[in-house]
Amino acid sequence: MFTLPLGDHARLRPLEPWQAPEFLAHIDRARPCVDPWIPWATFNTDLDSATASLQRYADRLAADTGRIYGIWLDGTLVGGVMFTRFDSGSGVCEVGCWTEPAGEGRGLVTRACRSLIDWAFRERGMSRVEWWVTAGNTRSIEVARRLGMTREGVLRQRSSYRGARHDSEVWSVLSGEWPPLGDVPEFASVSASEAGRPAASESEPVSGVRAELDRLMGVFVGAFTNTGDRRPDLGVIRDVFIPQGTIIANVGDEPVIYDLDAFIEPRQRMLTDGTLTEFCEWEVAARTEIFGSLAHRFSEYRKSGFHDGEWFEGSGHKTTQFLRTPSGWKMSSLAWDDAPAARTPAVRRQG
Repeated sequence: MFTLPLGDHARLRPLEPWQAPEFLAHIDRARPCVDPWIPWATFNTDLDSATASLQRYADRLAADTGRIYGIWLDGTLVGGVMFTRFDSGSGVCEVGCWTEPAGEGRGLVTRACRSLIDWAFRERGMSRVEWWVTAGNTRSIEVARRLGMTREGVLRQRSSYRGARHDSEVWSVLSGEWPPLGDVPEFASVSASEAGRPAASESEPVSGVRAELDRLMGVFVGAFTNTGDRRPDLGVIRDVFIPQGTIIANVGDEPVIYDLDAFIEPRQRMLTDGTLTEFCEWEVAARTEIFGSLAHRFSEYRKSGFHDGEWFEGSGHKTTQFLRTPSGWKMSSLAWDDAPAARTPAVRRQG
């Protein structure tokens, strides 16, 4: 049986029917997190039902219509990823994921999904990988964004769970959009210790620092989102920055430098007065370096939404600096530059 290292003492390998007792114990731990987003909580309540679930995927593997893999962290099953649909004839497949709390905050699911997508495109010649997610499942949506997927639309009240109807979002990535072989390592998350440089103190493991920096960036990017029922809250930017923090737009002839108040106020207004709607922004790749109490992150992002009723899409790059302060890690400065094709008035003013 193959095993694929995911970093942080985690491994990806097939999940098979004989592992049903371990799978059931894991689902019991994960139940509060996965319910109601995926059917594991409802359909796997005893050893027979857990075995049946894994056997269904074993049958799909034999028919080349699906696959399932577990993520083991320090020898314990903490989550997994799967091809819920795999149609080699049409060249379309669907990827899904789940995790328990012990597997969260490390990027394991994203790395595992990236491995599946990479295999589907490079080894099997698939044309399109889909990601179907309940509209309120923000964790799953963030994974789709980190994978570089595009949000294609919402199917209203598509699914039913315990008497309530739920909207479904459809995300996808095409083979032509997937990074060529050799491009992925350039943006792979890397710590100073992995690169042979001084890292965080022994009492503060690098993996923990990296997870905290990921969280800070996630809070910053997520503050702008006003898709579906989500309300933008740019006030949280003050929580992730030091009070003297600066944000720099380098999208025109000269850079524009903002303090936090000058940056937040006009964008909060645009995102709540109807000027900018169905807006979201997400990282698609990042490289993070940690030097003791300092850190730097270089990231690539995409964004989309309606500006005055007109749809736009954009992309660009950010460079972000972090400091370890007495109250924890904080952002100290951030600068961004939109890709040339994204430099429309709507995108530039949003930032």
